[in-house]
Amino acid sequence: MTRGLAPHRGTRLLLCAAALVIIVGGVAQARSVLASLLVALFLAVLGTPPVLWLQRRRAPPVVAALLVVSGMVASLLLAAALVGASFEGFAAAMPAYQARLGELVSSWQAWLAARGIRGLEEALRGVANPAAVMSLTARLVTGLGAALSDAVLIVLTTAFILLEVSGFPGKLRAILGDPLQHFPEATRFVGDVERYMVIKTLVSLATGVLAGSWLALLGVDFPVLWGFLAFLLNFVPNIGSTLAAAPAVLLALVQLGPGHAALAAAGYAVVNFVLDNLIETRLMGRRLELSTLVVFLSLLVWGGLLGPVGMVLCVPLTMTLKFGCGRFVGTRWIALALGPDVPAAGEPPAEG
Repeated sequence: MTRGLAPHRGTRLLLCAAALVIIVGGVAQARSVLASLLVALFLAVLGTPPVLWLQRRRAPPVVAALLVVSGMVASLLLAAALVGASFEGFAAAMPAYQARLGELVSSWQAWLAARGIRGLEEALRGVANPAAVMSLTARLVTGLGAALSDAVLIVLTTAFILLEVSGFPGKLRAILGDPLQHFPEATRFVGDVERYMVIKTLVSLATGVLAGSWLALLGVDFPVLWGFLAFLLNFVPNIGSTLAAAPAVLLALVQLGPGHAALAAAGYAVVNFVLDNLIETRLMGRRLELSTLVVFLSLLVWGGLLGPVGMVLCVPLTMTLKFGCGRFVGTRWIALALGPDVPAAGEPPAEG
């Protein structure tokens, strides 16, 4: 019996591997379309609570959706104008910063050589290379700009999703043929994702405002750009806060000296500790039910497949994958592998 099942299992593994390769290839080919769709879904998740609130206040669904979408468009246009101007100014000033950094590296080399320490020239230039450090900023801004280039499509998709959000449960019940059907697990999952996205957005916005304000108080150039980068990278788990601080601290070092660079780094550390480790943890309440390793690997996988949009949305995408796998017996082991711990003996594995 076991011998007969072995080829069958091997065939299933080969088929699953082939299907995975096809899916990954399809996602890579359709990256731009999927990125735009994910941006629209992200905006729709953020816009759902105010739309439902307006509808509870007797606003027609069309009016509620149009009001929320109009507010989003106005906010995005304002942010694009401010960040775009800062980014252009920073790009124009980059040669001056590079020259100043080259002088600093030369002075450090002379200081080390006077103490008999040699051979670190290449290491210093590699670590203190503004082009390498700032390339992440350029890639993120450019990648998100490419995702937002289909702005009309994104806005229309978001509006249509918000128009349908209140009637979707009724449509699903009609499809299933049971007008009294309830979806407690799906409702809880959607609520968890919505809660995560809303809280993460608000905390990221507070992070960007506080970081940019602190840098402006210190006199660092282009605080709006660094505040936007802090807001954006706060969505990236594990390494986002560090990546956001690196270019701003380096610029403070080049522009104002080591003392201001240390103050800038301390400001980032305090803001991230208070908002991420204290406020966000308290607001989130229930855990994400994802292991730390899975969160980090999801950053690499979704970032590689979808670019900057995948990096920003890697956690909710992985939560969705875990929920879908937990619905079927054959894939429940994947949901268990993505979770933070193993159920005790006799306890059924957690789903979603």
